[in-house]
Amino acid sequence: MTPSANPPSDAVQVLGACPHDCPDTCALLTTVEGGVARRVQGNPAHRHTDGALCTKVSRYPERTYHPERLLTPLRRSGPKGSGQFEPVSWDEALDDIAARLRAIAARDPQAILPYSYAGTMGLVQGDGMAARFFHRLGASLLDRTICASAGGEALVQTLGGKVGMKVEHFAESKLILVWGSNSIGSNLHFWRLAQKAKRDGARLVCIDPRRTETADKCHEHIALRPGTDAALALALMHELITHDWLDHDYLERHTLGWDALRERALQWPPERTAEICGVPVAQIRQLAHDYGTTKPAAIRLNYGMQRVRGGGNAVRAIACLPALVGAWRHRAGGLLLSASGYFPAQRAALQRPDLLAGRTPRTINMSTIGDALLSEASTGFGPKIEALVVYNSNPVAVAPESAKVVQGFAREDLFTVVLEHFQTDTADYADYLLPATTQLEHWDIHASYGHTDVLLNRPAIAPVGQAKANSAVFRALAERLGFDEPCFADSDEAMCRQAFGDAVNFDTLLSQGFATLPVPDAPFADGGFPTPSGRCEFFSARLVAQGLDGLPDHLPNHEVAGSDPRHPLAMISPPARHFLNSTFVNVQSLRSVEGEPLLELHPDDAAPRGIDSGQMVRVFNARGEYRCKADVSTRARPGVVNGLGIWWRKLGPDGTNVNQLTSQRLTDLGRAPVFYDCLVEVERA
Repeated sequence: MTPSANPPSDAVQVLGACPHDCPDTCALLTTVEGGVARRVQGNPAHRHTDGALCTKVSRYPERTYHPERLLTPLRRSGPKGSGQFEPVSWDEALDDIAARLRAIAARDPQAILPYSYAGTMGLVQGDGMAARFFHRLGASLLDRTICASAGGEALVQTLGGKVGMKVEHFAESKLILVWGSNSIGSNLHFWRLAQKAKRDGARLVCIDPRRTETADKCHEHIALRPGTDAALALALMHELITHDWLDHDYLERHTLGWDALRERALQWPPERTAEICGVPVAQIRQLAHDYGTTKPAAIRLNYGMQRVRGGGNAVRAIACLPALVGAWRHRAGGLLLSASGYFPAQRAALQRPDLLAGRTPRTINMSTIGDALLSEASTGFGPKIEALVVYNSNPVAVAPESAKVVQGFAREDLFTVVLEHFQTDTADYADYLLPATTQLEHWDIHASYGHTDVLLNRPAIAPVGQAKANSAVFRALAERLGFDEPCFADSDEAMCRQAFGDAVNFDTLLSQGFATLPVPDAPFADGGFPTPSGRCEFFSARLVAQGLDGLPDHLPNHEVAGSDPRHPLAMISPPARHFLNSTFVNVQSLRSVEGEPLLELHPDDAAPRGIDSGQMVRVFNARGEYRCKADVSTRARPGVVNGLGIWWRKLGPDGTNVNQLTSQRLTDLGRAPVFYDCLVEVERA
């Protein structure tokens, strides 16, 4: 094991990986004494972690040994949603769950729905054994769209996959556009590289509706309106064309559809874009000049800007920019949104879709779970959902239009099983609540979407209380349902070995905790994009085949600011800095820093409403209302309010959170939610 500085004399250190939904995927060192995890720190031997962790994960022992940690299986003893439970044995819980699922599956297994996302990003505890179980059962499939599918689909259509520049080379860039990312809070190790580039003379520009902590540290902040990023990208193209800041050789040899994109971009002069984006013409012109004349120039794109109706088109437009100026020629040039497409994960081996045995269950979008749970059986929808198994997610808090989600979870005829660490908002609605292991207590293996290393997580301690790994729960249910395929006997370590097959040396993972993929330093310097054409596809024939526009364009929001006088303010709901979605909300040391749910308003919007900082406000639209404290601040731009999330509903003043206001409408690509495409009004409560 790699030692830390001055470990206790009788301590051992265990190599692990951070499981959370963050591009950094840090390598961990857990110091264990007497079977107790005393400290979690970053592994200094891992170059991307470099010994440093975010504030959240550095508190991992506090979370693992939290006094409210679930330690025994529980069965509901009160009304749905009351949070009233009684302890039961594992055998009693699993026997009853298996019997209930068997009875439903006998009628139609599609009436059973798994619901999970990125509570762990691990390939084993995420959707390894669980996917095997639900495939064998024939349950409905879940379209896991709630975070990244619009941007991911856009990258596939433009670059050919979730690929881009290597994060370590941002340290050598001379211009970095931090676009739709509060990197200080959500991508700390990239931010350290950006700071190094800044010290070496690079210019940093933050493009974000909110003046984030990251914007504070950049040379410039472009505070555009939510949902107008594609318009800004097209105006940059306009200026690159009219000033001939183009790499004509790269365009000719390594792109597809340049003439058509050029024609579209010339329809977007800065004056038109400035009116839509709400930013000065001069700022757009200067940004285009800087991007067109600075080499190497790099873009760190993140998922915040794709949570609007036109989010996929926006990512497509931005992903076209590096090819216009030939930025891909340089290892410190190009763009990074996700690197996950580089990882040769053997997902079919892990998830075993062959266990469907020719069946084609329906697919239900996790982003519209509220509507799905309230839908009756129909020809188009299929059977009514009778059973829901939730793991690695907290949909009652995180899914949009939560009044409908709550109504669906409250159905007395819905059988709900929740695997969890704590009694979350979703757990309150469970019929059975099963205690899950944390990352310190199980095997797992991880890809990353922010760098190109595979990481292995070893269990550092025995499970606390009666907690079981997700994989163990689904293994036990499979046994009770008589699933006798050999794959259900695979151990977690065996599944870790299956995850990448021969593509990654497992002995290297065991000895150092990580292994680096052989990705070229400048992967697209000579083209070679993983698209059908091998080129950066400005024009996508695949999108045309779906009846969509083959070129990127600006698509106005579903709810355009100014279109509804009853709800004149746009609202975005970025995460509070010390939370990760709804994870860590109950860690007292982190919650005490955040204080309480807040809505940031610009003084220009607060003054006419008679609102001062610290006052309770009512935020509302046709979908519902939400009360929280006001923070009158220039972190919000005029006309836009920032509802910082995602607080557990039960911790809010009226038992709701910001998702009471968001809608179940979807994005242009990827069927993703539009959390930041939301109009509201605000008044003193």
